[in-house]
Amino acid sequence: MKKIKIGKFAPLLSGSIIERASRLSTALLCDGMKNLGIPLEGCMDEGINPVDLKMKVVGTAYTLSTDSGDNLPVHLALYSAKEGYVLVMDGKGHKEHPYFGDLIVSTAKAVGLKGIIVDGLVRDRENIIEIGFPIFSRGFMQRGPAKENPGELNNSITCGGISVNPGDLIMGDADGVVVVPVDKIEETLANAEKKLAYEIERKKNILLYEEKRLKGEELFDLSPEWVRTMLSDSK
Repeated sequence: MKKIKIGKFAPLLSGSIIERASRLSTALLCDGMKNLGIPLEGCMDEGINPVDLKMKVVGTAYTLSTDSGDNLPVHLALYSAKEGYVLVMDGKGHKEHPYFGDLIVSTAKAVGLKGIIVDGLVRDRENIIEIGFPIFSRGFMQRGPAKENPGELNNSITCGGISVNPGDLIMGDADGVVVVPVDKIEETLANAEKKLAYEIERKKNILLYEEKRLKGEELFDLSPEWVRTMLSDSK
């Protein structure tokens, strides 16, 4: 049997970074990466989604590479894991076998991982939802996985069409999964927080406008400034 290739663990992201990111959403993080030269604004493709829409995960990437539904590397990853990381798996989008089920999920929770993102399938959906541990995958398959090749841990991978390196910021929520490169985290968070402040104020104005309209009161111009500018320029 081949030996597993294990790279070094990247440092866990600071508690303050995780706390700031946790107040945001994947959509806001993607907005925060615009114009930073990050391909596809760090958004994994639309096929990778939470097992349950209520699931959310924010943490530091711990990477794994495997293929053909082989989950031997998953077992090796779990028992090499350190508390606080999110396991991100490049499973090559394999569709014939799942990479894990509820026993792996229970183990991941027990050893202190924060969640698992897999470019592939899982099984035991109802039990995973009951466990409540964040899992993001391409879907479900009841067939059992293989256990043959050890794969690689903590090296650069591709998951959902996005490059992931150990130490990157990972967030998954009801909209999908986003990856923020470690050297772009501070700039992305600052941009996303600014966008959040704008959206909070914008939503207040929308609700106020609706309230006034329903009461038959005088209305104000609800359009954003950039819309007003475009309309003005077109005259």
